[in-house]
Amino acid sequence: QMDLVESGGGLVQTGASLTLSCKSFNQHFSSYNIGWFRQTRGQEREFVAAVDWSGVGTHYTDSVQGRFTVFRNNAKNTAYLQMNNLQLEDTAVYYCAAAFSGSTWDSWGQGTQVTVSS
Repeated sequence: QMDLVESGGGLVQTGASLTLSCKSFNQHFSSYNIGWFRQTRGQEREFVAAVDWSGVGTHYTDSVQGRFTVFRNNAKNTAYLQMNNLQLEDTAVYYCAAAFSGSTWDSWGQGTQVTVSS
């Protein structure tokens, strides 16, 4: 497992952009796939996007495809979620998670709040 720290959340208006960061101080960060998830009160945590260990492979849930971009900088032990054209339904606590190849998401950050207002 590894420690993950998210940052970059905030309060924005619809149509705005935010970039979330997920930083680890684990020396093996570059070996782990990183996922982004979000959760609203009373709802289950849902998958948003993921990037593989190399940064080449990415995957998105349909609702964010074309608006969100997931990428990473292994030299900085940091993964990012760039969110454009934010909508009210994107309001949630966003979490990053790490998984070694073929395993489950077993390391989680503390979350960062994203609030989109009209």
